[in-house]
Amino acid sequence: MASSNQTVLQFTPSPTSLTAKVHPLVMFNICDCFVRRPDQAERVIGTLLGSVLPDGTVDIRNCYAVALDIDYHHNMLSSHLKVNPKEVIVGWFSTGFGVTGGSALIHEFYAREVPNPVHLTVDTGFSSGEASIKAFVSVSLSLGDQQLAAQFQEIPLDLRLIEAESVGFDVLKTTMVDKLPNDLEGMETSMERLLALIDDIYKYVDDVVEGRVAPDNNIGRFISDTVASIPKISPAAFDRLVNDSLQDQLLLLYLSSITRTQLSLAEKLNTAAQIL
Repeated sequence: MASSNQTVLQFTPSPTSLTAKVHPLVMFNICDCFVRRPDQAERVIGTLLGSVLPDGTVDIRNCYAVALDIDYHHNMLSSHLKVNPKEVIVGWFSTGFGVTGGSALIHEFYAREVPNPVHLTVDTGFSSGEASIKAFVSVSLSLGDQQLAAQFQEIPLDLRLIEAESVGFDVLKTTMVDKLPNDLEGMETSMERLLALIDDIYKYVDDVVEGRVAPDNNIGRFISDTVASIPKISPAAFDRLVNDSLQDQLLLLYLSSITRTQLSLAEKLNTAAQIL
């Protein structure tokens, strides 16, 4: 009796019980990487670190951006393992709303690093009004031994927060900024806030002197201690002190910018040399 070999088109599902648990540090790191991204970059991708719990839950505890640089990815992983050897690669993240066309290629790379990696997406564009977070795993469609396509299937995601972290995350997920303030902008904001507080103190003192507000001994002692703690310095010396400090900060920013440019150029040349 002759036997015929048949090639079967099969759909390989992922484990249905797989869930993911994300710590708040991961979300803060992803948002920080997105805000600090280069101006020409539309999104940020990176590696997720953590462990797989005995019940099958993927516990995501840390992350770092990779910018599609394989050498940088391996160097960062080596550095993280020196600090916490218990954390391993559990998947990767990307900013943006949902899965994109190139996600399958990136997911294939991480599938060679770890079996069944988790893909975490963070909507930093606030498409739904807030920074929605989703987790996916890949489901393969294969013909015999040849994989034809991959489909991303959403899995349950648990964001574990204590009360203090929950307050910060609620503010973060509903607040969108174009960029972080630089040193000068931060100093300007601080000075404006300080002037507003001084105006409030002036108004309170005037109201007490004019009899419009009853005096409070505790507030008076607090104002007295605050004024006494300020060093007595002439306006010219104060201006010179501020300008010297500002010049030092600008010099550090300039040197760090040069160093960052040199490191970026060295990484690109190293990657190009390996490809060629």
